Amino acid sequence: MSDIVVLVDEKDHPIGYEEKMKAHSDGGKLHRAFSIFIYNSKNQMLLQLRSNAKHHFQSLWSNGCCSHPLKGEELEKAAHRKLKQEFGFDTKLKEVFSFTYKADDPKSGLTEHEFDHVFIGEYNGVPKPNPEEIDDWKWVTPTELKHDLAQNPDHYTPWLKPAFDGLVQRNGIKP
Repeated sequence: MSDIVVLVDEKDHPIGYEEKMKAHSDGGKLHRAFSIFIYNSKNQMLLQLRSNAKHHFQSLWSNGCCSHPLKGEELEKAAHRKLKQEFGFDTKLKEVFSFTYKADDPKSGLTEHEFDHVFIGEYNGVPKPNPEEIDDWKWVTPTELKHDLAQNPDHYTPWLKPAFDGLVQRNGIKP
């Protein structure tokens, strides 16, 4: 059974449902999503290298975790579910802001068009990444990430920079 995502309007009001791959095809349909930024007590942020097996934007660095709530699933519960599934831990999460973006993946021909809710959380343990989701991971400082995003933007998912910039503006991450 394939995942069903929540289609939304420009104000994040649900307007329907769509199979996940169809929501990312034909120019992409606006759907609800979330991005989680995890930091530790050293003010480092957790990044993941998306698995080469992902359908789109594979083998790119991204924030700790990003996904979609499923049909009938509350947003924060979905965020906790995916954090456990991808990194093997859970922690308290706080929603900081949301934004909308659209990005085409030239390698796959798929499109992300998301109303993205950004969460932050803290974790000081050792992540246990799911190899089906994550090829590598690392802790970086916000300053290191800001510099590398400017120098090597093609190494990162297209949603990482606007999400990171929004967090910095709102003091959700201390640069």
